[in-house]
Amino acid sequence: MKNSVIVPVGAKGGFVPRRLPTTGNRDEVQAEAIACYRIFISGLLDITDNLKEGVLVPPVNVVRHDDDDPYLVVAADKGTATFSDIANGIAIDYGFWLGDAFASGGSAGYDHKKMGITAKGAWVGVQRHFRERDINVQQDSISVIGIGDMAGDVFGNGLLMSDKLQLVAAFNHLHIFIDPNPDPASSFVERQRLFNLPRSSWTDYDTSIMSAGGGIFPRSLKSIAITEQMKARFDIKADKLTPTELLHALLKAPVDLLWNGGIGTYVKSSEESHADVGDKANDALRVDGNELRCKVVGEGGNLGMTQLGRVEFGLNGGATNTDFIDNAGGVDCSDHEVNIKILLNEVVQAGDMTEKQRNQLLESMTDEVGHLVLGNNYKQTQALSLAARRAYERIAEYKRLMNDLEARGKLDRAIEFLPAEEQIAERVAAKQGLSRAELSVLISYSKIDLKEALLESRVPDDDYLARDMETAFPPSLGARFSTAMRSHRLKREIVSTQIANDLVNHMGITFVQRLKESTGMSAAAVAGAYVIVRDIFHLPHWFRQIEALDYKVSAEIQLALMDELMRLGRRATRWFLRSRRNELDAGRDVAHFGPHLAALGLKLDELLEDGPTREIWQTRYQAYVEAGVPELLARMVAGTTHLYTLLPIIEASDVTGQNAADVAKAYFAVGSALDITWYLQQISSLPVENNWQALAREAFRDDVDWQQRAITVSVLQMADGPSEIDARLALWLEQHSLMVERWRAMLVELRAASGTDYAMYAVANRELLDLAMSGQSLTV
Repeated sequence: MKNSVIVPVGAKGGFVPRRLPTTGNRDEVQAEAIACYRIFISGLLDITDNLKEGVLVPPVNVVRHDDDDPYLVVAADKGTATFSDIANGIAIDYGFWLGDAFASGGSAGYDHKKMGITAKGAWVGVQRHFRERDINVQQDSISVIGIGDMAGDVFGNGLLMSDKLQLVAAFNHLHIFIDPNPDPASSFVERQRLFNLPRSSWTDYDTSIMSAGGGIFPRSLKSIAITEQMKARFDIKADKLTPTELLHALLKAPVDLLWNGGIGTYVKSSEESHADVGDKANDALRVDGNELRCKVVGEGGNLGMTQLGRVEFGLNGGATNTDFIDNAGGVDCSDHEVNIKILLNEVVQAGDMTEKQRNQLLESMTDEVGHLVLGNNYKQTQALSLAARRAYERIAEYKRLMNDLEARGKLDRAIEFLPAEEQIAERVAAKQGLSRAELSVLISYSKIDLKEALLESRVPDDDYLARDMETAFPPSLGARFSTAMRSHRLKREIVSTQIANDLVNHMGITFVQRLKESTGMSAAAVAGAYVIVRDIFHLPHWFRQIEALDYKVSAEIQLALMDELMRLGRRATRWFLRSRRNELDAGRDVAHFGPHLAALGLKLDELLEDGPTREIWQTRYQAYVEAGVPELLARMVAGTTHLYTLLPIIEASDVTGQNAADVAKAYFAVGSALDITWYLQQISSLPVENNWQALAREAFRDDVDWQQRAITVSVLQMADGPSEIDARLALWLEQHSLMVERWRAMLVELRAASGTDYAMYAVANRELLDLAMSGQSLTV
């Protein structure tokens, strides 16, 4: 799943030496493990393609059944975290083309624990969960129960992310830490001291600063006396518990955050058995997802919950993503390191930089790389919040996406614990959508699927679209080596990865599937059209403006604003796919539409006709401002519907040869005179109960857009008409009075009708089409 944000494909594996010394000391065991690791890495390289001066060299004495593929990297994990230099040394001895980019995190790489990148990435998700509950974890004290100890990378760095945390309990394989009512400031300093020790355990904690009723207890004790403070904090009734019973109670305690930075699976679903979990050592203390009483789970460690346990917790009101979402920062950091080293190694080989200079540059970019990684975490968890906000409303879309992926052999619902058809029906009946854990799976699959489609297309080779590659690198690097980037060995893969992540993060999990169905275009065409829309409307800028409002306005307001940008992006992308079809050219279309949109957008409120259109815009704008949204942002988001209409306006300007601002005035005047604004509102309000209705509603809106543009062109191209737009429109309406009256009579019927009947709007659309076609010489 983590592959969705990085270039490589592959899976998490294990390195298990079979015959470590049973009586040896630590150094002897380590020496044997390293010897085994050397054999393991050498074996991998023995069967891997290589590159020599850009030419692929297959391994000798190997029968290959796969395609050419010289790209192989290994990422350090528990047990091998210090082995990166060993692996890179072997790669260099083999003459492997990646050199010390083969294994990330070595002496000339990024130290994940020192950066705290995995914990920081997971903390981004924790911040979001609490922000959506109007809690600022950097300023407000929250109670935490942790799994792990301060010597651990993820646990230790995570528990230092805020000095307002109240760590009320924690445990590892040896000890149970209890501090029922800790002082956030002094306990933070003590955790920091433990983290900085070469090796530490909970027994190193200064118990003199602990609150009354707490302590540090070995898990080997037969029983632990439960103090009154412990009873009150953890809602425990018993006077005495075994360590296992106490841990079981702690996992079910009513706290704000459960932070997992340890090893083991501690939460399952009530429908799973302990045998299903496959972690026998923790069977006695494991709890069910519906028994958790914490508000949020932060999964810095892997496999702390089963997927069904997460789903159960989420459906019962808890907040969690998944481990592969929360702790993706580590593998993402490794991917950045590898891509940067591949780029700079080429520069070194060309003689334009020494290896020492390369290493200095790598080190100087540590903060920039960290910023890119955390940005990916932020965007992906934001995308999940946007999806979760309408999870019930759009459950049919997710069902269609799952069905499509399954039909193409891309997804096995059972393996990923996604709901089957009957379970989806039960969710609908209970007015529940997919949980964040399930959406986490789908966001990963949708990104991977799109990335594969882009790699098979010409998108990565398009000069304009390929500029997205620079977003994968620190800005300081792009400024110096933009030319070298264009010949990067992994250029196509990086471009595809960046576009796929950007699109899904900003437009949603089902965006591509939805537009493929409604337009008949390919995933690659959808992505290309999206990039055009993104750039002409400067969507990244406006998303950043909304993101900058963290803790300044409510999270719900932020998500509502982003929802409007997503709607603009979706409608505009569909417009390009329908209007341009096979004529899309990103560079040309951005150059043409961008300046027009910039000019018209600045005076949009001046172009709107007095009446319902302006009133709707003004009402929305005022509501946003009153909610604390800056005026310029409020103005833009309030006008997204009208910003979309600038696309057909610009096209009408091209057809008529008239100034775009004049065409805009005519377009809005037509909408006001014929009550098209009200009519479009009614179409947008049509309830959608199945995919056919969704497609019909989109088609209705598209048809009305075309018809309004056609009428506008007809008005502007009138022969011998007055020059003033209002007078010209009045004359056009008079000349077509019979059809105009038929249309207005239809609107009267619609206003009087009760209920919402798609057939009524199909007939009404036909009436408006007849009016549009009654204009003269409509070759538009």
